[in-house]
Amino acid sequence: MEKLVFWEVEYVLFMTDFKKQQLSYTSQKALNWYMVFEVFLKGTLFFPCEPDRGLVRVHELTPEKAGQLIWVRARIHTSRAKGKQCFLVLRQQQFNVQALVAVGERASKQMVKFAANINKESIVDVEAVVKKVEQTIESCSQQDVELHIERIFVVSQAEPRLPLQLEDCVRPEGEGDEVRMRARALGPRTTTSQAIFRLQSRVCQLFRDTLTNKGFVEIQTPKIISAASEGGANVFTVSYFKTSAYLAQSPQLYKQMCICADFDKVFCVGPVFRAEDSNTHRHLTEFVGLDIELAFNYHYHEVIESITDTMVQIFKGLRDKFQTEIQTVGKQYPSEPFKFLEPTLRLEYSEGVAMLREAGVEMGDEEDLSTPNEKLLGRLVKEKYDTDFYVLDKYPLAVRPFYTMPDPNDKKYSNSYDMFMRGEEILSGAQRIHDAQLLTERAMHHNIDLEKIKSYIDSFRYGAPPHGGGGIGLERVCMLYLGLHNVRQTSMFPRDPKRLTP
Repeated sequence: MEKLVFWEVEYVLFMTDFKKQQLSYTSQKALNWYMVFEVFLKGTLFFPCEPDRGLVRVHELTPEKAGQLIWVRARIHTSRAKGKQCFLVLRQQQFNVQALVAVGERASKQMVKFAANINKESIVDVEAVVKKVEQTIESCSQQDVELHIERIFVVSQAEPRLPLQLEDCVRPEGEGDEVRMRARALGPRTTTSQAIFRLQSRVCQLFRDTLTNKGFVEIQTPKIISAASEGGANVFTVSYFKTSAYLAQSPQLYKQMCICADFDKVFCVGPVFRAEDSNTHRHLTEFVGLDIELAFNYHYHEVIESITDTMVQIFKGLRDKFQTEIQTVGKQYPSEPFKFLEPTLRLEYSEGVAMLREAGVEMGDEEDLSTPNEKLLGRLVKEKYDTDFYVLDKYPLAVRPFYTMPDPNDKKYSNSYDMFMRGEEILSGAQRIHDAQLLTERAMHHNIDLEKIKSYIDSFRYGAPPHGGGGIGLERVCMLYLGLHNVRQTSMFPRDPKRLTP
């Protein structure tokens, strides 16, 4: 018998327990214990202590490895017994492979029964020979090979009854969503979710790498603040010793203070909190913000160009390096490939309003875009310019935050902009007011308590360069790039007005 990873006393207890169970249980249970005992003697219930053994990753199983005897650790995705053999699908993150246990020289009938009775989602180690297959296995990511198992060890046994089956997680949206949200340790195990969150990780990496290469400095800003950073009432109030504080709606004020401190170009990645009672497909009360702020030399369009180039680099990086993840998601959620232009299309707000009016929409010059109008404008832009990503510039001043720079030529408008993907906003930004007096006037106009933002306004009294920036929602970017329909699909543990757990 192989050397096993448990103490000798545990072996004695196991044997004693086996004898008791065999005497007291029903014949069926006794049979189950007999099977366990038989497999135990063959060294297949507990994995052997071989720290130097190399484990092969499932995505590395290619026809070039045919004939090799290898070890793989994976989950039991499905199992199907058929006569003297058992077919398994072994899953490892977003990849899976078919495996076969068949009665023969290296596997007994009891071993086949044991393999067939391992609960779904259990983690196993298998020693197997890689074999080429004559017919493509369409249901697996590794379609040209299968594993012929010679030994199988249970590393971690899953419970026989799970809150939901992984098959439930690939049903159409809306079916069983609440169960999926509650069982978040299971839902993200699907190949689709694995691909989504790995791609999301790459978006953050590309964001950081691109801006670092442009000379930006990453900063970390407070999330507990003394005043609402965006103005308005959609803030979470928290108890702060003998007073109250707020969860940051954005790192806005601190990004600007860093520009005043001569950092010139800064970015940050961190949580953002919005107390909006919005139960829509694209709103969360906590999301990950990708924020940018930079000083410019002559015109705020330098800021727009820097941000759009960053987004384009992200789009290109995903397209060129992560097609496996994109195609995996596309199998469950088909969508058109994301299209973008170089340089990025920039339209003025008045042009967007004119396009909507031509399509029959009635709206005023200074009226903010509603969600339906955003989507319609996105479709119109796609038809006319063949792009899913564009900038809408020169927003009406009345619909922007207090720190937004008014348009010097028309006080009804502002030097502000939004960026859109597939007709939905993913970034809101602007040139910021860098004059303390004007900033004070605008804050008063928005009924903001000046005492609470005194340190922010004071930053501009010491001399501040012209600057601008924007804030991007990570989850929205991933949702829209992949053509998904709900931001909760791109949030690992979503927070919305009705959800605070898990």
